Amino acid sequence: MKSIVQLLVLLLALILVCSHISYGQPFVQEVATSYTVENGLPKGRVTAISLINNAPLAFSNNDIYELSGHTWRSKTGHMPAKSATGLTQIEGVKILSSATYQNRLIVGTAKGLYRLTGKKIERMMPSNETYNWPLRHVSVVLVDSRNRLWFSAEEGVGYLDGAHWHLFTGKEGLPYNQFTCGAAAPNGVVWFGTTKGAIKVENDFFSYRFSQRWLPDDVVNGIAVAKDGTAWFATNNGVGQIKPTLITLEQKADYFTQQVEQRHNRMGFIAQSHLKKQFAIESWEHTISDNDGMYTAMYGAAQAFRYAATGNPQAKALADRCFKSCKWLVDISHEPGFPAKVIIPIDWPEPVNEQYGHEYNKQHQQSDPMWKDIYPRFPTSKDGKFRWKCDTSSDELAGHFFFYGIYYDLVAKTDEEKKAVQNVVRSIADHLIRHGYKLVDHDGKVTRWGDFSPDYFNSVYGYDQRGLNSMMMLSFLNVARHVTGDNRYELEADKLRKQYNYHISALHPKEYFPPENVVPWDNNLCLMSLYGLINYETDPSLLLMYRQALETAWLHISKQKNAFWDAIYQSLANKFTRLADQKYFEGKNLFPENHLYAPSVVQRCYKAANNPTFILENLQKIPLDLIGYTMDNTHRLDVVFDPTPGQDPTKGWRTDGYALPIDERGHVRQDRDGFALRLSEGDGNDEHEGTFFLLPYYMSVYHKLIQP
Repeated sequence: MKSIVQLLVLLLALILVCSHISYGQPFVQEVATSYTVENGLPKGRVTAISLINNAPLAFSNNDIYELSGHTWRSKTGHMPAKSATGLTQIEGVKILSSATYQNRLIVGTAKGLYRLTGKKIERMMPSNETYNWPLRHVSVVLVDSRNRLWFSAEEGVGYLDGAHWHLFTGKEGLPYNQFTCGAAAPNGVVWFGTTKGAIKVENDFFSYRFSQRWLPDDVVNGIAVAKDGTAWFATNNGVGQIKPTLITLEQKADYFTQQVEQRHNRMGFIAQSHLKKQFAIESWEHTISDNDGMYTAMYGAAQAFRYAATGNPQAKALADRCFKSCKWLVDISHEPGFPAKVIIPIDWPEPVNEQYGHEYNKQHQQSDPMWKDIYPRFPTSKDGKFRWKCDTSSDELAGHFFFYGIYYDLVAKTDEEKKAVQNVVRSIADHLIRHGYKLVDHDGKVTRWGDFSPDYFNSVYGYDQRGLNSMMMLSFLNVARHVTGDNRYELEADKLRKQYNYHISALHPKEYFPPENVVPWDNNLCLMSLYGLINYETDPSLLLMYRQALETAWLHISKQKNAFWDAIYQSLANKFTRLADQKYFEGKNLFPENHLYAPSVVQRCYKAANNPTFILENLQKIPLDLIGYTMDNTHRLDVVFDPTPGQDPTKGWRTDGYALPIDERGHVRQDRDGFALRLSEGDGNDEHEGTFFLLPYYMSVYHKLIQP
């Protein structure tokens, strides 16, 4: 059994324990559990599922199984009758489904939908202002709790509400049309089973539940729904359960904080955990990522926002721990200011240096000529107790500086705490300046992704990173000036602007074309760095430029419904609105060579252009199950493939123009491409950390982007 039962038990316990401190409106969080041969079911196909007194019965090869705790046991009995009417055919065609509606029998066959009145047979032709359907292969006919007649067929699905038909195809959001079964649920909700997952219809919106995230197998043979809305699925490889559970965002945050602390905290560093047994959370073990520093910094930032918003002492303790861990990454390395990627004990079981030996590096250089052939990649610490990973990238710097500014402002209170932040920020900034705006490794050479120098930007190797890395370098210097109070960092930034036009390059802060230059996690680097750049900038002319850069960066990802990116964007845009309302940009003779620029930016970028409800929607839809799954959405009817020449042919979006919901994508980290329709994030071999809920949630609470 996929161990989501453990998630549900922990979640319910948290609701009981934390109910007195929780706030926010409850919403429905769906929790999936899979039962297979490991739980007592027979191997292979479960043909049907039914409920007796709300208890599930599973049927397979004429055998019946009942659920006792988490185990299915054989039970004596008989298979349920397939047709209560006794009819199996109509006009020589097999009846696939039937239901009584308005005192008449409605039947679906391979040749259409029919209404029977006595001996009279009348073919029903659903139609509205858009469609007129004769219907083929009507596999499901049912009546929902609102007394609406539903059907599913090859053309799509629809329901009769009074005298009016409501009809749905991919254009209206239907994801798939190879139907096998259906069931009515409370409150007008309807479930359909298909040969590739299950579909829930609620208020004319379609939610698609497929892959191991939701079901033990995608072929759904039967559905039964309990009075509380819990849906049970008979599949080709066991029984699935999707249980709706009322929860608040704060309770969800409590759950994810416990998840991180229990399974993702390694010596104070936060990263995904490895599952020794596929899909089994109880088999977790600590592992290392390539960006422990960044992920630890993001978790620390989440706890800093939490502390500032709630005053919770646990939040301060966790933020303090993350700061010390990030600082340790800097203190352990070969020279002041170089942050290591990872720290592991000297007896770490993996042969890390052997994995990154000379042969590996040479092979990697075939696809990336700039890849470093450095050895050891995990040098030993001076005290001989640890190894630390080198070849640190811009990802790490973005995480460190993003966190240090937030931690300094919101958490560090005493002179000792503030001095500690000042020292580590000064150390990293001075390393970059000392080495000509480069991260320099223990071999005396720049790291693969740590070059922020003018020479690199003007080369064929670094031109495409000019916009992002210029903006990031200016952000690092802004954070350093703000935290240390040392004006020499402003002088350094001024030199980069006047001599090398870093602020001009920053107007295009990320690459979006051609596809080979597009890296989705660069959106994290971009927006996290813009947060420090804009929040700590005081020059009105630069603020106008950086606000334009923010808009440029966000517009290209505005349809992805990513709570973290939207929260950064909206918080910074709201700050710009406040400054504009204070006439901050007026009467200063800004940009005299083009007097239209300043008022134009103020007018175009005056208010945030995002839909703030998408932050709430994304936070609610992030699944409790953060195991990485393989999900292929290229078969869906409700997606439009990206027609842009040269783009990945497996990228696309819903017919409404937005990315698929987060709980229907193959990733949960939220630093991936929301338009990627075919994606794998560990294929059940990793569980990811709850930071990807906690950071946008507490950031949104702190900035009052959502109402608690």
